[in-house]
Amino acid sequence: MREKAIAVILARAGSKGLPNKNGMMIAGKPMLAWTIEHALANKRIDRVMLTTDGPALAKIAEPYGIDVVMRPAELANDTATVDSAARHAVNQIVGLHETVCLLYGNVPIRPADLSDRAIQMLIETGADSVQSVCPVGKQHPYWMKTVDPTSGALGMYKDNHVYRRQDLPPVYMLDGGVIAVRRASLFNVIEGVPHAFLGTDRRAVLTEPGAVVDVDTAVDFRVAESILLTRQQDASIRAVG
Repeated sequence: MREKAIAVILARAGSKGLPNKNGMMIAGKPMLAWTIEHALANKRIDRVMLTTDGPALAKIAEPYGIDVVMRPAELANDTATVDSAARHAVNQIVGLHETVCLLYGNVPIRPADLSDRAIQMLIETGADSVQSVCPVGKQHPYWMKTVDPTSGALGMYKDNHVYRRQDLPPVYMLDGGVIAVRRASLFNVIEGVPHAFLGTDRRAVLTEPGAVVDVDTAVDFRVAESILLTRQQDASIRAVG
């Protein structure tokens, strides 16, 4: 029998950058709903739960029949960590899942099979965690600069002589699409080591640039909504044709 996972969707009610981003309507449904539907559609996930401090967000989850855990205030402030909220949620569930799939509620766009891919890699490699990453593109560290705060002098962040994008060494950035982690790693807490829950053997699944949209600003929101509306329009055209 294939090992399956529990998905823990993280969605706080508060947000300073984009207020109530998890509950905002985007392309016809609440932002959070897109992540819930993603989790429910992935075959390697056999249980889905939401951890939130917002009653309105909990209400969004109701029609989907998923588990909802209301987190205490100390796990919902600006200093609370993702892993602490996830541990609290997992501890509320009867039954043991060895694999936990962490999903952010403010990511309405991610590849349809992304969670399945991360879980599969975690299981097949025996890694402690798997995160999704995408190429950095023009934001490559070789092309980053430093600025002297006093003189304004411009310097190289990393000395190099690369002028063509094609010659840049591959570098990737976390895109926020998924974190698959072993339960044992999730509950490994080391004081002063904020990412200890990811373990020592950390792997990656790759996504294409733009395949994951993590909504933190109004610009992110407009980009995500444009993509979703275009997809809906294309689906309607195909259905008619």
